[in-house]
Parts: sequence; structure tokens; C-alpha cells
Amino acid sequence: MARNVLITGASGGIGRATAARFVADGDNVVITGRNADRLQRAAAELGAHGVVCDAADPAQVAALRAALGSTLNVLVNNAGGNTDFDDQVEDEAQGADGQADDSDTCRVMLERLAASWRANLDANLISAVLTTHAVADRLAPGGSVINIGTIGAERGGGSYGAAKAALASWNAYLSAEIGPRGVTANIISPGYIADTNFFRDRLTSQRRDNLIAATHDKRPGRPGDIAETAYFLASPGARHITGQIIHVNGGAYTTR
Repeated sequence: MARNVLITGASGGIGRATAARFVADGDNVVITGRNADRLQRAAAELGAHGVVCDAADPAQVAALRAALGSTLNVLVNNAGGNTDFDDQVEDEAQGADGQADDSDTCRVMLERLAASWRANLDANLISAVLTTHAVADRLAPGGSVINIGTIGAERGGGSYGAAKAALASWNAYLSAEIGPRGVTANIISPGYIADTNFFRDRLTSQRRDNLIAATHDKRPGRPGDIAETAYFLASPGARHITGQIIHVNGGAYTTR
């Protein structure tokens, strides 16, 4: 029987690959994104339904809920990304000697720093919280909530890593809340994934080589690696897996 699947931030990269995996199984897939043209192209190519939505905007998330059916089987909270790439302020918040130049400069830089941190929290934590709460009553027994985290949550990734670490903490709470209804909640934590726009064309060849060298299998991750993991977590074989962080990084970060 076809499932109803919602995947946020699915115009490209991991989200799009995940949507393609569920579509290939005959599921009814709704994808979201902020860029209407890019989203509609992706939806048409995938055979999915696209709804323009900024997942950190309560009004837009409420409108998304209204566009969905009465039952949802799978929610993948993929919307997010490192907004530090949009506004590099942390290093600029100090003078050359590591101290703010004066009180006015300090205030302005701290305001920018606060805005930068809030942007990452909105994009990577608040987006998932809002979307999940908006559709929580429609999640059917046997359903799944899958949140996309990052290896950066384990490795001091600044405001981005902190936001994803908070996402993992919230996921544990969510799992306990919806578990009695037969709905699971898990985090997929990718390492370096090639063929995405995560680094905004700022990834040097040396940095890329270092990221690959840190893995045990000596290859970059691919969007399909995350898509297949999400598909498994939504499958009947994963019904007793909940409240977990599933690391998909080729051994770049190991757990015991």
C-alpha cells in the first residue's frame, strides 16, 4: 500500500535523493523548498508534489499542513544547512588583537553574531520542530519521523553543529512522546556528502581530500546513502528502532 511521505528541503541533494527513493517504491511524496522554480522542476522530474514552504516560518508551515492529506506515514525533516556560509561574522566580531574595538563596534558585531546563530537554529532546529508539530496528529501508527543531523554535532561545528546537537536532543524527547502511538523518531547523521550544495562552492580540493581520507572506506558519502538509510528507518524492519542517531559517514566518526 502506498504511503504518504513529506520531505522538507527536497529540491536537491539529500532531500531530492530521498524523495526519489520513496517515489520509486510507489509512495505519494510531497516535497518542499523555498525556491518555487527549483522546487517545481524537481517535483515534475521526480513525480512528486511540490509545496513552497520555508519550514522555519510558522505561517508557511501552517499553510503546508492545510495542503496535506489527513494521514501521513513518513516525515523527513531535511530542510536546513549551514547559514554561516551566508554571513561570516564570528571572526569579524573581534579586532585583530582578539578584542572588540569599542563598545559600539562590540554591540554591532554581537547583534550580527546573535542573528547568525539564530539563523542556524531556525534553519536546522526550529524548522523540524514546527513541521513535526504541525503534522503530529496526522502521523499514522507504524509511521516514522526522520531528522537529518550532521557529523558536525559531534565535532564542534559552531552554531551549525550546536543547532544539530539540539536537534538530536529534541529527537530523544520526540521519540518518547510519539512512541506510544507506534511512531518512531530517529536522526540520520551524515558525514561528508558529495554532490550537494552544502559547502556553497567553498570546499577546496585539499579539504575534500582530507574529509575522504578520514573515512574508513575512503570514499565520499553520496545522497543515495542517506536516502537508503531513511527508507530503511521507515520500513517495517525498523519498527523497534527509535530515539537513535544513525551515523552514516564511512567511519569518519565511530561509536561504541
